[in-house]
Amino acid sequence: MYGAMAELTRNPRVLKKVQDEIRAVVGKKERVQHDDMRKLKYLRMVVKETLRLHPPRTLLVPRETIWHNKVGGYDIPAKTKVIVNAWAIGRDPKVWKDPEEFCPDRFEETDIDFNGAHFELIPFRSGCQICPGLAMAVLNMEFILPNMLVCFNWELPEGMRKEDIDMEEAGGCLTIHKKKPLLLLVIRQYTTD
Repeated sequence: MYGAMAELTRNPRVLKKVQDEIRAVVGKKERVQHDDMRKLKYLRMVVKETLRLHPPRTLLVPRETIWHNKVGGYDIPAKTKVIVNAWAIGRDPKVWKDPEEFCPDRFEETDIDFNGAHFELIPFRSGCQICPGLAMAVLNMEFILPNMLVCFNWELPEGMRKEDIDMEEAGGCLTIHKKKPLLLLVIRQYTTD
């Protein structure tokens, strides 16, 4: 979630677009409901773009080859441990135009998803080794994020500019996080009648 809020704060046009979509779908209701989720297409693109740039793990769980393989012209002997770098795949300039840019609109004309079927976006691995927590993680992100965006407006503290947001990440072998916390002012948008 930290990646989404940081990127949205750095990209006010995208933040406004996703908030407008969510608020149009939610209408007079105070919160996003489960039935609203399928209507939030731009939010889904924001989630995909966030997972492309900020996968939960940079290096996926190592795998060991069962037999000899040849991948991309390289021989990989049997019993070799292979570590996939999801962070590098999501930023590969051969696959992604302007790979360092946060641009959810890139998913508008494509069916690329993070469900493991598209190897250019595999934050949760793929195949029989896909993360068992994928559904829960995505449901949380696709439900909590829009509720945060519909209920509140988010601003930087006085004197801070979007260029001042430090996007450096840190972490261990299991997960990564922002090295420096993201500080935002929260302004209540809707009130209960």
